[in-house]
Amino acid sequence: MMSDNADDDTESGLMTKTRAKTKRPPRYKVLLLNDDYTPMEFVVHVLERFFGLNHAQAFEIMLTVHKKGLAVVGVFSHEIAETKVGQVMDFARRHQHPLQCTMEKEE
Repeated sequence: MMSDNADDDTESGLMTKTRAKTKRPPRYKVLLLNDDYTPMEFVVHVLERFFGLNHAQAFEIMLTVHKKGLAVVGVFSHEIAETKVGQVMDFARRHQHPLQCTMEKEE
């Protein structure tokens, strides 16, 4: 009987060994930057179209960009952030607006 308990302890000891934790991939903030030429309505439209925000949320973020010079519009994986930045920049260029969108690693 004692040998059975010893075996059980050994087995459970093996099962509770710690594994190396996988590290979460870094996240990236997507930022919109203020300029003196892009209409506020266009910025609201960009936020609704590319970031899935409702009108009220988009309007609030647009005001933050306008007042503070920039605002975080979302936090994503590297690939998604890069895609969002590219979409916004292409859309702004096609509509002849100097709107700037960038990304930076979240700390």
